[in-house]
Amino acid sequence: MPIIPRISIPVIFGCLLMAYGPKAQVVERIMMSNVATVQLFTYGDQQGLPLISLNGQDRLQLEFDDLDGGVKNYYYTYILCDYNWKPVSLNSFDYIKGFTQMRINTYRTSSIALTRYTHYQAVLPAKDCMPSRSGNYLLKVYLDGDTSKLAFTRQMMVTDSRSVISAQVVQPFTAERFRTHQKIRFSLNLKGLNSFSAAQQVKVVILQNNRWDIAQRDIPPTIARGNTLEFNAEQVAVFPAGKEWRWLDLRSFRLQSDRVEKADYKPSSTEIFLHRDQDRSESRYLFFTDLNGSYRIMTAENINPFHQGDYATVHFYFQPPGGRHLPGDLFLAGQFTGYQKNDQWKLRFNNETGLYEQQAYLKQGYYNYTYLLTSDKSPEPLMDFEGNYWETENSYTILVYYKGFTDRCDQLIGVSTINARSDKPGFSF
Repeated sequence: MPIIPRISIPVIFGCLLMAYGPKAQVVERIMMSNVATVQLFTYGDQQGLPLISLNGQDRLQLEFDDLDGGVKNYYYTYILCDYNWKPVSLNSFDYIKGFTQMRINTYRTSSIALTRYTHYQAVLPAKDCMPSRSGNYLLKVYLDGDTSKLAFTRQMMVTDSRSVISAQVVQPFTAERFRTHQKIRFSLNLKGLNSFSAAQQVKVVILQNNRWDIAQRDIPPTIARGNTLEFNAEQVAVFPAGKEWRWLDLRSFRLQSDRVEKADYKPSSTEIFLHRDQDRSESRYLFFTDLNGSYRIMTAENINPFHQGDYATVHFYFQPPGGRHLPGDLFLAGQFTGYQKNDQWKLRFNNETGLYEQQAYLKQGYYNYTYLLTSDKSPEPLMDFEGNYWETENSYTILVYYKGFTDRCDQLIGVSTINARSDKPGFSF
């Protein structure tokens, strides 16, 4: 079948990030080393949160590459989860309408690119394999219809809208956060919901820039009036604002972008060496359009980026203040890393150059990224070298879950996305 084309160290010790409630559970993983560039997004929008309406016409787009090449039998299924992404105790027939697994039949062998791979694509959900309940779903992709041969997992959501969400981004009142953080003030109107105790039956999750690793959960309502809940407490729903993301333009390997220092072109591969990055926590805030940490697979040439885009080994360098070893582990972070803090994305300190170094095998596209330093005593992010500025443009998504006292799973009954900025502020002093 054909592929559908769609075309800051003085200061950073004070930049401690606030706690986000329960530690985020890592549920998105790639188990097979031959699988690369896994994307699940709203159809036609690579930045879109993988969210569809129950029994609606919305669709999701799944894209991934198998670097082994050839044709393999990939299948997928859905696992219903609670609001905290733990599988629920229900039979799959209770939440999947139709077949419980489907084979991915759309694939193309790479062409033009030096790297040989097979690109797979699926449009979800298929009409004969659809989620029949709202909530959180874990998409599992595996080989040969055998779930023990798991290739990767991805998060997706199905919503059944039964609430009205009113929200705005405001500056916190507290002096220590007024210029560095953003607060989400919001209220819920649970229209038509027979809720015995809304404050106990409703759970709220807030995402900043679609990031589950820093999601805030179990946010208590400040005021409850019948089926109306208001969330205005000063100490909740407050996020470090950060700064606009670092960028990397890899849309063309021939035409080197401003972030590329040099490139090594070999007969069968390409290596890209980037300019060294530095701590930006002391630099002034400057607005520019970014992808809020995500990435897009795209090319500057007039080709299909999904099955004709090439791969390159990209070398990242970070220069720590004073060229000294930092008090913790430094990680490369962005949507393309899954925000995971593991050896694959950990930078190594080079004593000779005084730089932190790491490499990544990336497909042609446009990438946002940052650096996160974790403490030796805690796995939570300690600092991000960007600085925090109230003016920063960020996207926030409010997810509302409902579970009645006799229900066996959480229902997703409301979703609202707001942006911290709608203008283009330029310089801020």
